[in-house]
Amino acid sequence: MRVGLFIPCYVDQFYPDVGMATLELLERFDCEVDYPSQQTCCGQPMANTGCWEDARPLAEKFLDLFGSYDAVVCPSGSCTAMVTHHYDHFLEGKPGYEELKHKTYELTQFLTDVLKITSLEGVRFPYRVGLHNSCHGLRELRLGRSSEQMIPAFNKASQLLSLVEGVELVPLSRPDECCGFGGTFAVAEEAVSCMMGMDRVHDHEEHGAQVITAGDMSCLMHLEGLIRRQKKPLAVMHIAQILAGRQPPADA
Repeated sequence: MRVGLFIPCYVDQFYPDVGMATLELLERFDCEVDYPSQQTCCGQPMANTGCWEDARPLAEKFLDLFGSYDAVVCPSGSCTAMVTHHYDHFLEGKPGYEELKHKTYELTQFLTDVLKITSLEGVRFPYRVGLHNSCHGLRELRLGRSSEQMIPAFNKASQLLSLVEGVELVPLSRPDECCGFGGTFAVAEEAVSCMMGMDRVHDHEEHGAQVITAGDMSCLMHLEGLIRRQKKPLAVMHIAQILAGRQPPADA
């Protein structure tokens, strides 16, 4: 399968290892992966602040770059949801768009629903892990869906983590709550955003998590900032890093 690797701009700039871990995972399962070097932002920041027409050329460029692949895979629920749920505003009726929309996947979605992986032989992660469900993944991509019900505590991410030797997935009191980041919301409503983030951190702490993981590095970036400022003994890792065999940073 020929896969176009779609890496969010903030991952490219701040967390490149998440992109490398995603590549390693896809190649491990025999995907032919290509990274179109001309890719740019998906346009979500512009759309979220109401500047829709500024996002239009980015959507058009995305269609041109990724339209020919068998599948497009992204390690971010929010950026994937931008393509699959909001590009209608720019691309509806354009040749190839409907096909592109239905072959663009968030990473855990692709691994479970398309590749249907059932084993991660040799991957060991002997830590207590708290799983944060991002809003876009849970509410737009429906990654927590089991049959006809939404079950945040059991979803595609937890299904994959269960294949990793040594992982203890800790239960959370509120597995479906927002971290408070929301992109520009964290700037416009800083105090509310930080309080929401600290609620999520406390939930993980109370249940003994050593590592917080998620499918969106944007959520983890927000939580990591709060954790670092308060010098809490918690690490954050994108799920791609855990599935690819990475270990927590030594200073966590």
